[in-house]
Amino acid sequence: MSGLWTILRRELAGLFFSPLAWVLLFAALALNGAMFVLYVGLTDGAVDDSLSNALGTAWPYWAMMAVLPPLLTMKMISEESRAGVLEFLLTAPVSDWAVVAGKLLAATTFMALLWSSALFYGLALAWLGAAPDWPVLLGSYLGAVLVSALFCGIGLVASAGTGTPLLAAFLAFVANIVVLLLPFLAKLAGAAPDNWRGAFSRRVDVIARVQGSFTLGVIDSSHVIFFVVWTLFALFLATRLVESRRWR
Repeated sequence: MSGLWTILRRELAGLFFSPLAWVLLFAALALNGAMFVLYVGLTDGAVDDSLSNALGTAWPYWAMMAVLPPLLTMKMISEESRAGVLEFLLTAPVSDWAVVAGKLLAATTFMALLWSSALFYGLALAWLGAAPDWPVLLGSYLGAVLVSALFCGIGLVASAGTGTPLLAAFLAFVANIVVLLLPFLAKLAGAAPDNWRGAFSRRVDVIARVQGSFTLGVIDSSHVIFFVVWTLFALFLATRLVESRRWR
């Protein structure tokens, strides 16, 4: 466990000393803030609706979800492998699982920091006398963190599977888009709601799980388990890919 925290601290330091991470953070915060102000205007000052749009019910949120995790994780394994740093980590007294899990936690922590801007919006609104529905806001934030962890896990799988960071980012982006659009793709393929393809697409409908639970302020344990299990599965795949590098 000490190795895990060592990797986590190392990766967080690497992120916050990276110009790319600061550029992504600035761009995402600026876009999220601008969209929140726009939502407030479009909804005639409906605070809760505006915050929900910023954390799960509007397309800019999902666009950032699809783009940001791949850009954060694209260098975490592929670049270190090419530079020889990963081999040094794998020979250190740290398990492969701890190496990958530390990277995943660092990327998820960065994304959690990014989405926490909505909490500051809520505090500012409360100070101005228009307090938000805090269960809804906190539930939406939890959903954003869980989705971020899943997509960061997918990004690490792509990063572990290739030695080119840009290719890893592209593959992870495509995978995220497929995950988000899977129910729509199933409909295009003619999957009826009662057949196995339709049932599967409903079960892996990430957007429906977020909008049907977290953005309503209702924490359904089945939805939490869904994101945790799939994130752990992505962590498992990334760890197996890292282990395979020992034999190359």
